Amino acid sequence: MPTTDLSNPSAATRRSPSGEADAPNHPLIEIERLSLCYGQMRALQNITLNIPERLVTAFIGPSGCGKSTLLRCLNRLNDLVENARIEGTVRIGGCDIYGPGVDVIELRKRVGMVFQKANPFPKSIYENVAYGLRLRGMRARGIVDEIVERSLRSAALWDEVKDRLHASALGLSGGQQQRLCIARAIATRPEILLMDEPASALDPVATSKIEDLILALKQEFTLVMVTHNMQQAARISDYTAFLNQGELIEFNTTSQLFTNPSRRQTEDYVTGRFG
Repeated sequence: MPTTDLSNPSAATRRSPSGEADAPNHPLIEIERLSLCYGQMRALQNITLNIPERLVTAFIGPSGCGKSTLLRCLNRLNDLVENARIEGTVRIGGCDIYGPGVDVIELRKRVGMVFQKANPFPKSIYENVAYGLRLRGMRARGIVDEIVERSLRSAALWDEVKDRLHASALGLSGGQQQRLCIARAIATRPEILLMDEPASALDPVATSKIEDLILALKQEFTLVMVTHNMQQAARISDYTAFLNQGELIEFNTTSQLFTNPSRRQTEDYVTGRFG
């Protein structure tokens, strides 16, 4: 069966002369009439959403509203869930990732993911970052060394671990482990990085480091994150989608959604009247 080419990114989001992002008329990720059911239970209902390139888009909403389910649709992790059924379209760079012939392994190389709980491998710090490179057949030690260092620097972790690269990653603190997982994810240079509540298990200091890291990473990657923390979404995201009971209630620039929402339901949520 022929495979669909997932290697060509779409045009960048248009920008005004001031550098502010315009409305994402040329998005990297296009979600159209997406619904998902787990057996008879409908988890997502008719979601249509365009996500721009090299910005941070946050999904917010009460527990069980479908945030993480929607995020996992973007790299087809829901394929691994028994009885999951998808309807609708998700396009990345114009390619329907649920279309016939799509190579899911290649898709997941292009769309990296960082989970809520840090999950370093029981290997050294160095080998955690090098793991994906070795899976791709990269063996040249000098090149691997260079990419490992670059990735750890990009994850703001290099200065903390450069003298113990061959020590176990399990000896790092929780915040360091999460930044290591980010370094591991970006080492293979995905175009998109998905983050499912990446700081929810961390203390305020570690959370601040993760937030600073996310702001820096959007210079190179398109970031889509789930967060239960509305203050966090307001601090670091450019666009925010509010979901409730599997439906997209509102999507807008973060500043607009938090200061002048168009839906009463959104206003009630962001002001704490429900959720």
